[in-house]
Amino acid sequence: MPIDVAQALSAEPRSAEIAWGHKDVQLYHLGLGAGVPATDPDELRYTLESRLHVLPSFATVAGAGSPGVINGLSMPGVDVNLAHVLHGGQTIALHRPIPVEGKAVATTRIAAVYDKGKAAILVVRTEVADDEGPLWTNDAQIFVRGEGGFGGERGPSARLEPPTREPDKVVERTVREDQALLYRLSGDWNPLHADPEFAKLAGFDRPILHGLCTYGMTLKAVVDTVLGGDVGRVRSYATRFAGVVYPGETLRIRMWRQGGTVQVTVGAADRDDAPVLADTVVEHT
Repeated sequence: MPIDVAQALSAEPRSAEIAWGHKDVQLYHLGLGAGVPATDPDELRYTLESRLHVLPSFATVAGAGSPGVINGLSMPGVDVNLAHVLHGGQTIALHRPIPVEGKAVATTRIAAVYDKGKAAILVVRTEVADDEGPLWTNDAQIFVRGEGGFGGERGPSARLEPPTREPDKVVERTVREDQALLYRLSGDWNPLHADPEFAKLAGFDRPILHGLCTYGMTLKAVVDTVLGGDVGRVRSYATRFAGVVYPGETLRIRMWRQGGTVQVTVGAADRDDAPVLADTVVEHT
């Protein structure tokens, strides 16, 4: 079968050196819509090198995501059709704040393979460390259609229902028409996000926004709204990708404070709050 579970889980991890600087961080933040208004002191923390801090979701693109998900999908024991692959979810665990300038080693392996019947889920784990120790751990949950049914463990399946009370905060963030074009400069060159003809072949009316762009926009909204703008308070951030976003649409982000966590739902306000991100939790100090 295309996925040899034992081989995938036992394969030697792959490591690569990565590096980033303030321009990479600023470009990433701009790709999330930062800098509006351009002279707002709170926005200058994302755009001006002399005041710069790093939003933790930058971990998904640092070093252009190397070695990242694509390398994970080419690991021994994994032979899948990329046309059947979907990014199902993303989790980041921060071990300490991400520096504005850095060099590190990123090590990727297949951490788990789950059998969902008609599909398999691969957990591609990337651990990043510099000379001072661990920086962050990225887990990408990759949904592979048609590769289930091999009798393996089903893995986690519980859904996180939003609280029944009213949200503590609700904010709206509009996605610029050109935002996917800018975000892709951080390393995700998939033409699905830029080429109308390619998007139509994939079954969409027009190019869609990167799921990880929505992911970053949402974390920025939580940091700015609930965490006092302090990126250093974020300890982990997890989500499940539940639907698409089109450039030009508005995200409606609902937040519930619960002790040391913020639970979040994200919907497309222009489409009756169609779900975009679900099972979303930010753990913080």
